[in-house]
Amino acid sequence: MRPPVLVTGGAGFIGSHVADAFLARGQRVVVLDDFSTGDAARVPAAARLEKADLRHADLAALLRGERIGLVIHHAAQIDVRRSVEDPILDATINVLGTIRLAQACAAAGVAQLVFASSGGAIYGDPEGFSADESHPLNPCSPYGVAKLAGEKYLLALALGTPLTITILRYANVYGPRQDGRGEAGVVGIWMKKLLAGQEALINGDGGQTRDFVFVGDVVKANLAATDRRTAGVFNIGTGIETSLNELYDRVAEACGTLSPARRGPEKPGEQRRSVLNVDRARKALGLTSLTALREGLKETAAWFRKQGSRAP
Repeated sequence: MRPPVLVTGGAGFIGSHVADAFLARGQRVVVLDDFSTGDAARVPAAARLEKADLRHADLAALLRGERIGLVIHHAAQIDVRRSVEDPILDATINVLGTIRLAQACAAAGVAQLVFASSGGAIYGDPEGFSADESHPLNPCSPYGVAKLAGEKYLLALALGTPLTITILRYANVYGPRQDGRGEAGVVGIWMKKLLAGQEALINGDGGQTRDFVFVGDVVKANLAATDRRTAGVFNIGTGIETSLNELYDRVAEACGTLSPARRGPEKPGEQRRSVLNVDRARKALGLTSLTALREGLKETAAWFRKQGSRAP
């Protein structure tokens, strides 16, 4: 029998999809979220909701009381620009909150903790074509530094305990339920604009590249990592580099518009390239069949249309 699961940040974009997937397999799911950015409408009705702040909650008591055997940790401050403006806040959430969770998991006898980290923010511009898990770690924002620190603390605090640590370094995740936050937030921003008949903005020349991975494939990675209780660090992406100009064309196509993008100034300090080598995840987690960008954007646009039709 599979153990009960705690999904931190389960009212968020990715976390809510992960919670859905574990519920669909018949597992009991507890969602912990402070709703600073999460949306109650995303929380699955069958999940037990614990409204609490990771930095202050009695996490060990929650884990013991619910008999949690598996923790999926998505709760985070995910706005890179906010991390630059307020690095102390970013660190208290993404570093101190993660430390408290790791200590609670070890104290409560949790078997595995899966940590949602960031491939793009941790590696910096890739040396060579793509960044694999052994690539030099060159975070260029406080957010990336905090995610890297979270990884290191988890691994250090699990030493000498039965707690398995699995680190999933996500590429730029997009899909249904997305809002304008996070590294792939541009997909949600553009779709809302274009479906409302408004202009969408590209900052800079649009030659910046990213690795865009569909949220359904990220969910598969979480399920595979827990099914196999696989320890280690894994890039979760597509290995395909897509420029913002190309992405805009695909988003416009999915939204059924030929409207060109408006151009704005380049963001200072923005990473130019980001693409992940995902060979390790293919082999260890079996992630061999991924959603093509055109298909994922089509599904995402259909979700945004549905939300628009429900608007008053």
